[in-house]
Amino acid sequence: MAQIPPTPDIEAQRTAMKKLDFLVGEWSGQASAARGPGVVIELNQSESARFKLDGLLLMIEGVGRTKSDGSLALQALGLISFDDASGSYRMRAYNDGRWLETDVKLLDGGNGMSWGFSLGDISTKSILRINDKGEWTELAEVTIGARPPQKLMDLVVRRVNPCG
Repeated sequence: MAQIPPTPDIEAQRTAMKKLDFLVGEWSGQASAARGPGVVIELNQSESARFKLDGLLLMIEGVGRTKSDGSLALQALGLISFDDASGSYRMRAYNDGRWLETDVKLLDGGNGMSWGFSLGDISTKSILRINDKGEWTELAEVTIGARPPQKLMDLVVRRVNPCG
């Protein structure tokens, strides 16, 4: 006989999600992204973070356009939720026709988070922080096998509209 799934604690989920409200708003700035061995592109980057489903999801959309000609070079979408049963944050992220699911950890001080994934010999780690200037900084690195980590993306954006 199939078991009935437990009823989620929606208020616990909303309360946990409120810890991510430091990201809500429209952000704009600069980024650099690796696009192959020795190829780095410079971007004008925007980030938009908004709560959805009455505060149960945080949707973050990032768009990067090349500084050289304004062409679209990066599109990413992340949906973050809180699983009250396990007490953990989860993100499903979409980029370049691919998606992944990963755990998200809040950083001490409540002004950032980290996430990453592993696939065979490849692993990534991303750290997002709001620095003391109020800027959203993000550093993503990739590690392949025993090689030292390499920078995948580095961005700094400033809030241009606090309303999400």
